[in-house]
Amino acid sequence: MSGHSKWHSIRHKKGAADAKRGHLFTKLVREIIVSAREGGGDPEMNPRLRLAISNAKNANMPNSNIERAIKRGTGDLEGEKYESNLYEGYGPNGVAILIETLTENKQRTVAAVRHVLSKNGGNLAESGAVSYIFEQKGLIQIKKDDIDEDEIMMAALDAGAEDMITSDETYDIYTSYNELHTTISNLEKNGYSVEKAELTRVPKNTINIDDCAQKVLKLLESLEELDDVQKVYANFEVSDEVLERIS
Repeated sequence: MSGHSKWHSIRHKKGAADAKRGHLFTKLVREIIVSAREGGGDPEMNPRLRLAISNAKNANMPNSNIERAIKRGTGDLEGEKYESNLYEGYGPNGVAILIETLTENKQRTVAAVRHVLSKNGGNLAESGAVSYIFEQKGLIQIKKDDIDEDEIMMAALDAGAEDMITSDETYDIYTSYNELHTTISNLEKNGYSVEKAELTRVPKNTINIDDCAQKVLKLLESLEELDDVQKVYANFEVSDEVLERIS
């Protein structure tokens, strides 16, 4: 998970800039709308919505925005009808890329994704071309603060986690796709504060991109800057020396 973990660290650092540009709130609102539409507006009965609301609050989204998004999802307020789509492609050096989108205009979205890929040395692939490389997982992030690494590791495993990776500012705890909410609940019961949690995709194998790291990271960042793109995944690994040089 080395490349995946580092990409999360990069995304975490650029989160403040995303929020200033409005991309973060746009993505969070769309996730709340779709979660409410597909699973209902009661977060107690809808784990996906509960997670979306939690992430929105952690990003300091006003409650009024959250409530309005829920109502748009349940149909109590009129609004755009978003649909989920998954696109697959390749980047420089054959890096596999998965792109999750939420959009009300599929033609616009696929055109934008294709343009960004081709502009940055990549290309769009057929469905199924690279998705098999990734496993769906749950990811929980807890700020390091003064928490001992061995302590949180044991607590995470006892709570139902599968693995943990230490990043620059957080402990990244991975769970099976179906155990995310149970693990969050168990950790919180034991006094740990979850900074962020999400359903994610982790590559089964990775490609070293030291020779083209800047190109790959620029491509991934350009994809994430598209309003219709929710998340981007890639199966790369990069050395700390190269990452430090280009960050």
